[in-house]
Amino acid sequence: MKAHRPWRSPIPIFVFTVLASLSFECSAEFDSLLQLPLSGANRSRPRSKRVFYLADFGAKGDGISNDTQPLIEAWKIACSFPTRTRIVFPASNTFLVHPIELHGPCRSRVTLRIHGTINAPKDPNVWEGRNPRKWLYFRAVNHLTLEGGGEINGMGYKWWMRSCKINSTNPCRHAPTALTFHKCKNLKIHHLLVIDSQQMHVSFTNCLRVVASNLKVIAPAFSPNTDGIHISASKGVTVKNSVVSTGDDCISIVNNSSRILIKDIACGPGHGISIGSLGKQNTWAQVHNIRVDGAVLSNTENGARIKTWQGGSGFATDITFKNMLMKNVSNPIIIDQYYCDSNHPCANQTSAVKVGDISFIHIKGTTATNEAIKFACSDTLPCVDLYMEDVLLLSNDGEMLTSFCWQAHGSSSGPVYPPPCFLGNESFIEQKVQPRPASHSF
Repeated sequence: MKAHRPWRSPIPIFVFTVLASLSFECSAEFDSLLQLPLSGANRSRPRSKRVFYLADFGAKGDGISNDTQPLIEAWKIACSFPTRTRIVFPASNTFLVHPIELHGPCRSRVTLRIHGTINAPKDPNVWEGRNPRKWLYFRAVNHLTLEGGGEINGMGYKWWMRSCKINSTNPCRHAPTALTFHKCKNLKIHHLLVIDSQQMHVSFTNCLRVVASNLKVIAPAFSPNTDGIHISASKGVTVKNSVVSTGDDCISIVNNSSRILIKDIACGPGHGISIGSLGKQNTWAQVHNIRVDGAVLSNTENGARIKTWQGGSGFATDITFKNMLMKNVSNPIIIDQYYCDSNHPCANQTSAVKVGDISFIHIKGTTATNEAIKFACSDTLPCVDLYMEDVLLLSNDGEMLTSFCWQAHGSSSGPVYPPPCFLGNESFIEQKVQPRPASHSF
C-alpha cells in the first residue's frame, strides 16, 4: 500500500476553489485555504527547559525503534512543569509509538509540536492484552494543543483486512481510534495530517471547548468504520477549514453533544456529515444546537444526514445544515429513523428519538440517485418543524428527481427542488416534477 506523504508546503483546498466558478450564494463561505506550515518551522529556536525534544529522552526517531517510553517520560516532566511546555517531534524523524495513554491533570499547558511523523505498529497483535480501541489516548488534560504540520499514521491496513465488513467470515471486533481525547477541556488541534487510522481517526468524547482546524484526514474509501472526526458527549466543539476523505462518516456527531459548529469542510469520499446514529439498543440520546455552515461534499454516500435506530428515546433538535455544495452525492438530504446497520433485519419498535426543528438552507448541486430528499420518520413520533429554503438538487443525467416523506411535517421558503413533500396532514407524498432548465441554470 503506497504510503501517504505529509504536507511540506501550503496547499489550498482544491474543492473550495471550485465554488468560484459557480453562482451559488454560498460561494463566499469557502474563501479560506487549508495550509499546513513547513514541517521544520521553529526548529531553529534555541532549546530551553520548557521545550522537550524526544531525542533527549532516548527516542531514535528512525521508524523502527520503539519510542513509546521516551514519549511517556517527556510527558511526565512536561505535564508536571509549572509553566507552559512543548514536546517536539522534529521534522525528518519518524517515531514508532505503541498504544499509549497520556493523562492529566497537568500543572502546565502542554503543546505537542509534531513536525515529523508518528507511526502506529503495523501488527494488530501489539494490542494483545490492551484496550483494542485506543492508540494515542489523551485523558483529562486541560489546555492541550497538538500542532506542527506533521503526520500521524495509524497503519490501518491489517486492521481493515480483519474487519467483518471487508470479509464477512471474520468476527466483528473493535479496532483502535488513532487520536482519542477524553474529558479534555480547552483543547486545540490544528495543522496536522492524520491518515489510515485503524478505525476512527479523531474522536472527542466528554470534551468541553474544542477547536479543530486546518486538518487533513485521509483513508481509502474501502476502509471500514474510519470516521474522520467523531464527536460524542461533548460541548462547545468547532471543526473548521479541514479536508476529510475516509471510508465512513466525514464527521459524525452522536449522543449528548451540543453547541457544535462545523464550518468550511471538504468531504469525500465517505458517508457524509451525519448526526447519529442515535438510540441504538434502546438507548436515550440528546443532540441539539448543531450548525453545519459551509461544506463541499464530493462522491459521498450521503450529504446532510440524521440517522436514528428504532427503539431509542430522547431528541435531536435545533440542527441546521447551511451553505452546502453537493457533487454526485447519493443521498444529499436524508433523515432516516429506521436506520439498521446490522446483518439481520431490525424489529419494528414504537419508541423513537424525537427529531424536530431541523433546517436545510442554501443547499445545491448534483445527486447520484433519483431520490434526492428523503424524510423517513417515526410512525409514533413524526418529524416536526422541518424547514427547507433555497434548495436546488439536479440529476447528473437529466432524470426527474423525487422527494420522499413519511410522517414528516414542515415548511419551505423560496425555490426548492425537488419540491418538498410535507403538505397538509398526509403522511406520505411523493412528487416528481422536473424544473425548467432555464430557471435553474448555474
